[in-house]
Amino acid sequence: MHVKSAEFIKSAAKPDQYPPEGPPEIAFAGRSNVGKSSLINTLLNRKNLVKTGATPGRTQLLNFFDVNRDTVFVDLPGYGYARVPARIKNNWGPMVEKFLSTRRTLKGVVLILDIRRPPENEETDFINWLLAYAIPVILVLTKADKLSKNKRINQLKAIAGKMGMASEDLICFSAKTRMGINDVWTAIDHLLAEASMPPDMDP
Repeated sequence: MHVKSAEFIKSAAKPDQYPPEGPPEIAFAGRSNVGKSSLINTLLNRKNLVKTGATPGRTQLLNFFDVNRDTVFVDLPGYGYARVPARIKNNWGPMVEKFLSTRRTLKGVVLILDIRRPPENEETDFINWLLAYAIPVILVLTKADKLSKNKRINQLKAIAGKMGMASEDLICFSAKTRMGINDVWTAIDHLLAEASMPPDMDP
């Protein structure tokens, strides 16, 4: 996709605050400090459209971004950061689950992991939950520039095995070098193209 325009729409915590359903939506999920904001900014070729910061867990709402007037990116709150207050943590699960399970314009989720860290139960449970709701998932391993080529390959295989996926189904990405940006866009475009196809008609 060639990004001609990208702008923030609004933040929301519950359905009556969501933007009206319209263009297809792609959501981005991941553990706090995994590089989610940097991935979105790199994809959209913007430096600070999605705010990044030194404090993990700063994204505490669903943030909606218009892309080219025909697609919406949704930045979901990060999870798994111990120093975030319990009150906020307890709100995240229901808030995200409500959005993912009820939003009819949602066409897929990009799940982001730090390639240097093994996936935990939260990631595997999240993928299983998405599969149960028939929500397509794209798995992206960020910060790939932090590892040598051999270590990157080994980590890719280990994470794929843990997630029950083939290595080819995972995308290595680096915001610093822009490694994998075309692969991520290809995967997103594929989901959007599938979503635009009319449902099969019975003969």
